[in-house]
Amino acid sequence: MENCKVQKAEGKLGVLVVGLGAVTTTFMTGVLMARKGLAKPVGAVTQYDKIRVGRGAEKKYLKYDEIVSMASLNDIEFGAWDVYPANAYEAAMNAEVLKEKDIEPVKDELVKIVPMKAAFDKNYAKRLDGNNVKDAKDRWDMVEQLREDIRNFKKEHNCARIVVLWAASTEVYVPINEAVHYKLSDLEAAMKADDKENIAPSMCYAYAALSEGAPFIMGAPNTTVDIPAMWEMAENTKLPIAGKDFKTGQTLVKSGFAPIIGTRKLGLNGWFSTNILGNRDGLVLDEPANFRTKEVSKLSTLESILVPEDQPDLYTDYYHKVRINYYPPRNDDKEGWDNIDIFGWMGYPMQIKINFLCRDSILAAPLCLDLVLLSDLAARAGRWGTQRFLSLFLKSPQHDYTQGEVPVNHLFQQYVMLKNAIREMGGYEADEEID
Repeated sequence: MENCKVQKAEGKLGVLVVGLGAVTTTFMTGVLMARKGLAKPVGAVTQYDKIRVGRGAEKKYLKYDEIVSMASLNDIEFGAWDVYPANAYEAAMNAEVLKEKDIEPVKDELVKIVPMKAAFDKNYAKRLDGNNVKDAKDRWDMVEQLREDIRNFKKEHNCARIVVLWAASTEVYVPINEAVHYKLSDLEAAMKADDKENIAPSMCYAYAALSEGAPFIMGAPNTTVDIPAMWEMAENTKLPIAGKDFKTGQTLVKSGFAPIIGTRKLGLNGWFSTNILGNRDGLVLDEPANFRTKEVSKLSTLESILVPEDQPDLYTDYYHKVRINYYPPRNDDKEGWDNIDIFGWMGYPMQIKINFLCRDSILAAPLCLDLVLLSDLAARAGRWGTQRFLSLFLKSPQHDYTQGEVPVNHLFQQYVMLKNAIREMGGYEADEEID
């Protein structure tokens, strides 16, 4: 079926990333290496997945770019902001995620990616001490400077479209304040009044991106675009937003394993999750105020899959605890432990133990690529506001909590949502039938 709903992905796609740390440099290096045929984008759904379209004799399995027009890896132009001035090559070497042999072939390209000065407030990330920061008189000035950065990058690199991705550290938790965060006019007034308590730097990036016609993706658990004021702005600008928090290690396991317990109608007494991490993200999360933001994100997954109200015999009063421990010797090699206390027939107890030794940035990099390409696709398809079909990639998917909407955290339900969105944008019917 001929696609008639999506504008073609023509010209360069500018990808501006907030934060030039381990995740971002791994993402950039992998894309650049893949363009040269020197690496495979393993883990990227957009590059490998196939979706069934049609039925009966018309049934076929197609890759995403065979259903809808997708931006090519060759058309991506990278830029970044960061509190540290090191270029992408230096930052990749410092991150110590990738081996030198996997960075050197694209050194020339990485050296050219020099981070712009970041819009930064140390009160939101006290463990970071970089000096490559903007001199902004207030939050509104931050916005204006970021807008200028986006305009300049788009012009200098001859980009047809821009996507802005947050891959920086988790900010201090910002509780939702109805007087500031519910209406766009109130949010703008707070920015102009330099309300540092309610306006996080990440909100300035999101506002600037949407103002300049760029979709915005929140890859950390920050409140940022998970507020009605930003939903209003996304509607006004007719642009997609996505968030929040990359679903990488432990939560990926939880969103896939909890459905096993729920599907088999086994009971749950408790789920204890702890992990160790030694990179910059781990350092920032070692600050209790920053960890609170992450904790809210990680705790929400289980409670929306195993719901007490739906199965009171099975899921009433279970204990759920999440811990993150900063451990520098591991650097980017994250290790997660899950102890799950379940019960079965006649209430007899059982245990499940999971030990996931993963690489944080190796899991996050393909998510960055998928979220960027799919957000660009959504924009070209005329979709705006929260993109719930991207929930597959996110720990704490956005939802309209003001209307009692519940997030979808069930991994396999998320996958159906993703496939159906691609089908619909390609002119095919939605389909819940198991492939």
